[in-house]
Amino acid sequence: MDQPVAIPQQTIAITVEFTGGLEMLFSNQRKHSLHVPTESEAGVSSNLAFLIDYLCRHVMKSSKTDMFVIDGSIRPGILVLINDADWELEGEEQYELQQQDNVLFVSTLHGG
Repeated sequence: MDQPVAIPQQTIAITVEFTGGLEMLFSNQRKHSLHVPTESEAGVSSNLAFLIDYLCRHVMKSSKTDMFVIDGSIRPGILVLINDADWELEGEEQYELQQQDNVLFVSTLHGG
């Protein structure tokens, strides 16, 4: 009986950075070089919403996900830059990831 042949999954090479204290949620590492799938499990092109979920599932080492996301969306008070541009100019969570993208998450939340 023939075994199914595994098809290598295509990936997108991106850099993700965390500042303003967010790096503590990600192993105290500010910069991460990642290879993420080009498509979600549902077959949809990988976008920023997919990346946020991917980060929470595969990269975040802290159980304090509510410091990064609330109800699956970036927490208010966290700025997101895609290739040095505000994500609001790029379509926010619908922005489709491209090779060599740089995504920066900056927390403006401060304890007191």
